[in-house]
Amino acid sequence: MRYHVTIRSRSYVIDVEGGAVTVDGERFEAHAAAIPGAPLLHLLLGKESWTVACQQLDGRRWALGAAGERVEVEVQDDRSKQIEALTGAGRKPVASGVLKAPMPGLVVRVEVSEGQVVEVGEGLVVVEAMKMENELRASSSGVVEHIHVSAGQRVEKGAPLVTIKVPEPSS
Repeated sequence: MRYHVTIRSRSYVIDVEGGAVTVDGERFEAHAAAIPGAPLLHLLLGKESWTVACQQLDGRRWALGAAGERVEVEVQDDRSKQIEALTGAGRKPVASGVLKAPMPGLVVRVEVSEGQVVEVGEGLVVVEAMKMENELRASSSGVVEHIHVSAGQRVEKGAPLVTIKVPEPSS
């Protein structure tokens, strides 16, 4: 099965077959096992071993945490990508967006201020969860319209953290 994966604005083509994955043409032995009762996955990739915290954010976006770092990834299977290309469908830019807490935790720091211009991938808020600091990043460029939290505040999953106003596309 072929997947298209985007991490921090960089795209990869990943082919999965049996006990191996091929990432942009480089083949690795790979094995994954879910850890029962936890949102964790034990991953063997080549000669390296990782324990990865996984949380689905929406249909094809995931938050992954490993080695003290959190990243958001977008995963799309090859068939869906081809259908989108043929139909012209796909994700439409939004006029504004609210960054929501992907898990309950403690706001460690807010890295932006209201009125600040941010770019895709720029750090917005750091939330500590499961003894790991997770830097939540902007998924689109825009202007910070409102900050809903402050450092030291506890948040529940889904709580609004930062609202970003995305500029309207010019015609």
